[in-house]
Amino acid sequence: MQPYKYKPPKTTTGDLRTPVTFYEPKPNEGPEPGEHMELILYEALASIDTVWMKDIEVAKANGTLSDITLTIRDPKSTYVPTNKHYVSIDADGYREKSYNVKHVQPDLQNRQFIKVVASVVT
Repeated sequence: MQPYKYKPPKTTTGDLRTPVTFYEPKPNEGPEPGEHMELILYEALASIDTVWMKDIEVAKANGTLSDITLTIRDPKSTYVPTNKHYVSIDADGYREKSYNVKHVQPDLQNRQFIKVVASVVT
């Protein structure tokens, strides 16, 4: 029998360093098209992953080159992200962009976190 060896989790709380804000957009009033941030739903610290180099060709073919994956602590029933919500990231290179939530899934390696896949809003 093989002896038990502790394996630390891949994501830890120390990896969550980037502030993110989940919000719900509302359409602009008047004849001009567009949306503006109306209601802040949830604020958290996250770990940001972009498309990996090994997946770059597949991402180009699918048009998902600008997708990001956020790992946040699971808010349980306090907040549940949906595809109707947007994410703003408070970090250099991400401040001017807004991301639309595409998919939410639990982190199967560590149940304390969830993964949120988002794509840039054009």
